[in-house]
Amino acid sequence: MPAPTGFYLHPASALHDTGWGHPEHQGRLRALASTVGKDMLTLHGHVEQQEAPGATVEDLLLVHTEAQIAYVRDMCHRADLQQKVLPLDPDTRVSPASWEAALGSAGASIAAVDAVADGRLATAFVATRPPGHHATPNHAMGFCLFNNVAVAARHLQATGRAERVLIVDWDVHHGNGTQDAFYDDPTVFYLSLHQAPWYPGTGDADERGAGKGTGATLNVPLAAHTPRREYVRIFGLALEQAADAIRPDFVLISAGFDALSGDPLGGQMLEPEDFHTMGVEVVALAADRCEGKVVALLEGGYEPHRVGLAAVETIRALAGLAV
Repeated sequence: MPAPTGFYLHPASALHDTGWGHPEHQGRLRALASTVGKDMLTLHGHVEQQEAPGATVEDLLLVHTEAQIAYVRDMCHRADLQQKVLPLDPDTRVSPASWEAALGSAGASIAAVDAVADGRLATAFVATRPPGHHATPNHAMGFCLFNNVAVAARHLQATGRAERVLIVDWDVHHGNGTQDAFYDDPTVFYLSLHQAPWYPGTGDADERGAGKGTGATLNVPLAAHTPRREYVRIFGLALEQAADAIRPDFVLISAGFDALSGDPLGGQMLEPEDFHTMGVEVVALAADRCEGKVVALLEGGYEPHRVGLAAVETIRALAGLAV
């Protein structure tokens, strides 16, 4: 019997509190979990929920500086002492449960890539919260405390489970933190399709890496309201280009769903089924290049019900199921 697709949601992630007026509020994960749960009749036998321990500080140090880790931990401790939500910057907030949530999401990401690399799971989807791709090695920003996908990539390399990792980022915002983490590294290829001009203002097409990493970054800026068919077509071309360049041992997806039509922080036109199409393309490429080793990690997406629908379509793609 083939290995199933894993679904990870660390219980601490739902407790990270930014306030209900904040776009990245607790309802996002609740809606996602509810929608996935309602689809379990379809997913039964193909997708299994998994448990995972939290990450350690040593895990975070694979990407982040001691100073950044200490700052986030200290602010979470202050939030706990004051029993209130505290801002790290105008966009990024922490609450008494945020430290455990951040460690839980990073730990679930590590557990997922280990299980897929070791063959216990075929693929996996991790409902990470807080998200991660804006967090740079030394700075929390853009709703992100630590960079889950970067930690997962470095863990794969540190444990000898992969030498060359492809990160595919389809969030509507450029993952500046992920790009920064690997900009001069030829062993991790970063591909990002994102809206431009848009937050955070990085990700121009001429940002291609530096030093030995030159050519290992591929940014594909797209204008707002790019037609769906064109968006998916461009994605497929960029994916093939990235895979040819890196010949990956493992593929990670920064699966943001804020390119959905109607998202309050985006301006694109995608529908949930488009994420199934893109997911199928990633799975097919991974099957051809790296024995199907793919893990997707949640990033953005701020219309909770539609985020849940797109997450289900992505999970179905990972599990080899039709729309």
